[in-house]
Amino acid sequence: MKLVLASKNPHKLLEMQTILGQLGLEVVLERDVGVDVDVEETGTTFEENALLKARAVMEASGMAAIADDSGLMVDALNGAPGVYSARYGGLDSDSARTALLLHNLEGVPEERRTARFVSAIACVLPDGRVVTARGVCEGRILFETRGSNGFGYDPVFYVPQLGKTFAEAGGSEKNAVSHRGNALKEFLHAWKEAGIC
Repeated sequence: MKLVLASKNPHKLLEMQTILGQLGLEVVLERDVGVDVDVEETGTTFEENALLKARAVMEASGMAAIADDSGLMVDALNGAPGVYSARYGGLDSDSARTALLLHNLEGVPEERRTARFVSAIACVLPDGRVVTARGVCEGRILFETRGSNGFGYDPVFYVPQLGKTFAEAGGSEKNAVSHRGNALKEFLHAWKEAGIC
């Protein structure tokens, strides 16, 4: 079965393809099926936004669609940037948003820089069935960037389990513990439970 990823992000596509390929699922970007949908993320939770995106792409393409909404929640910032991670501070680049995050954490000691990445995945099928999952990865925010892999806040998100930032980890290393990797593992289980072929 082919799933249309409600995203234009090739990094997300690669992570999805790697894990969902285990189910024999083919994941493609919107543009691969001639769809270009911009969904206003009006949800107040990651789950609501994932469902909004998946449903919009399913309706536009007529095909099963999968979406991920994910973000960084920093305890010292009362959970910010949260669902606004990709639009934090109204800035339009990963490096600018990361710089703002570090600025907003100035003076916060290491032990209070705890954070987690959260990922919610939703798949909407044309027959109305919905499969959802959620994954979390715990870590902390460093004082400066480290590494050049990944995207978003990866260079400042240190994962004790890995002993490095997401941006210092290789793809398979990151997928093994990441929020999206964890959500996709939960999704695999939910998909099988739903008996979808």
